[in-house]
Amino acid sequence: MRLNGSEILVECLKEQGVEVVFGYPGGTILNIYDALYRHSGEIKHYLTAHEQGAAHAADGYARATGRVGVCMATSGPGATNLVTGIATAYMDSSPVVAITVNVALPLLGKDTFQEVDIAGVTMPITKHNYIVKDVNDLADTIRNAFRIAQTGRRGPVLIDITKDVTIAQCDYTPKTPDLIPSFTRGIRDADIDEAIKLIAESEKPLVYGGGGIIAAGASERFREFTGLIGAPVTLSLMGLGSYPGSGPLYCGMLGMHGTVASNLTATNCDLFIAVGARFSDRAATNAKNFAPNAKVLHIDIDPAEINKNVTAYRSVVGDANEILKRLNEKLREKGGFAAQNASWLATVDQLKRERPISYAKDGVLRPQYVIERISELAGTDAVIVTEVGQHQMFATQFLDIEKPRHFISSGGLGTMGFGLGASIGAKIGCPDKTVINIAGDGCFRMNNIELATAVEYNVHIIEIIINNHTLGMVRQWQSLFYDKRYSHTTLSNKLDMVKLAEAHGAAAFNVTEPSQVDGAILKALSMDGPVVINCEVGMDDNVIPMVPAGKSNDEVIFELID
Repeated sequence: MRLNGSEILVECLKEQGVEVVFGYPGGTILNIYDALYRHSGEIKHYLTAHEQGAAHAADGYARATGRVGVCMATSGPGATNLVTGIATAYMDSSPVVAITVNVALPLLGKDTFQEVDIAGVTMPITKHNYIVKDVNDLADTIRNAFRIAQTGRRGPVLIDITKDVTIAQCDYTPKTPDLIPSFTRGIRDADIDEAIKLIAESEKPLVYGGGGIIAAGASERFREFTGLIGAPVTLSLMGLGSYPGSGPLYCGMLGMHGTVASNLTATNCDLFIAVGARFSDRAATNAKNFAPNAKVLHIDIDPAEINKNVTAYRSVVGDANEILKRLNEKLREKGGFAAQNASWLATVDQLKRERPISYAKDGVLRPQYVIERISELAGTDAVIVTEVGQHQMFATQFLDIEKPRHFISSGGLGTMGFGLGASIGAKIGCPDKTVINIAGDGCFRMNNIELATAVEYNVHIIEIIINNHTLGMVRQWQSLFYDKRYSHTTLSNKLDMVKLAEAHGAAAFNVTEPSQVDGAILKALSMDGPVVINCEVGMDDNVIPMVPAGKSNDEVIFELID
């Protein structure tokens, strides 16, 4: 059949099983929006308040569902407003396809109104990007973009289409999407055997899980793997949920704001097994002195990550699900190694008991208490999204994340303003799940405009603001390293979060005492549409323990010194 470029785009989205897109229209992309209008019963478009919100919503949708999230924007500022969201997805290996429409081909390179080389801008923050200048290339480009976003290490792909391509016509032939290949061909039996040998020889192993486990759908095999070894388990921020937070082997998140048990166990182990994790500076706070007594076994789908930050003694490259399947088969043949590691595990368990993360329970409303109550009242099937800052780290410490894809946070880029858009996308992708976004007041000030989106589409998300009237994590660093010179981190007390939320059309509650927390959360859970709970807490509840940047994982600060 003969179609124009806009119709071809919509047909290709339907081919890929896309049911939802997030975006914001403008002059150059109008032909595509006209096509979406004609197909509104097949693809639902969500108009966000800002293009950045559209990118974060597509990202949140992708993380919650495992499917590709799609966002779109017009040329110039519309396209550049997507950039932070694309970079966020790139750093956390989230499969997003971003579609932009540029000025017509004869106008490219002439400083035309709202012209930006968005492909050049996003080249460092996408797996791949395209400029489509010929309508005959459009369908295959879209199909390739979806394949690349999902193949191997996942990530965002940008398609920039010139406006004349959206009008031009060509023959279109429907095509069933190719199956996404699993990254297994490079897995070598010799590497598997060497990994088993290292595990058998180890007396003090530690297993470290990252977001690659969740991306590969390997959580069940990861839990089996850790059980067969009988090793303590620590996770990265992106790996939370790949092993149950209440599981017997779990000793907490690793790194700057991880548990003492995890950090000291990493220092003292003799084999450090990393699965689907990239050794960021927030986990391996001093890469040169990381796990100094251990051989590092690194399992990852991306060969570029091997030896990038931490030198691996041995590695296995490929799909984590397949690698863990092969390892588990060999471990079962040998009867596992849980018995030989029982003494080491008992030592780690004692450390967990001696050095738990705690806070003052003195009748004052504290962020830790709010998050504990969220965990208890929302249940293990809730999807928890966070913004970035102290509240994010408190969430990692005091939530029990039991399942993969139930904790969504900006890890690599650390994007303030991510959570509200991402929670909208997560709820749209998982309508039967409770979705809660934990925010700081600084983050809320950045992204509260997306409440209008949630209200417009009656998206039942719960926004819980940990309102300490400061940029809390920056203030914490100022307390520790800048002699308490609180330069531009105190936020105005004049902003009424409840009135602001109500002005958007959302329900809102103010919480000032611990006794009010349960009632507010339970009421929010029972309501329809977006709900905001503003929790007024003090400025000086800091995220402790903390490993300062550049220090080794065992150089832990347990309290701020006056």
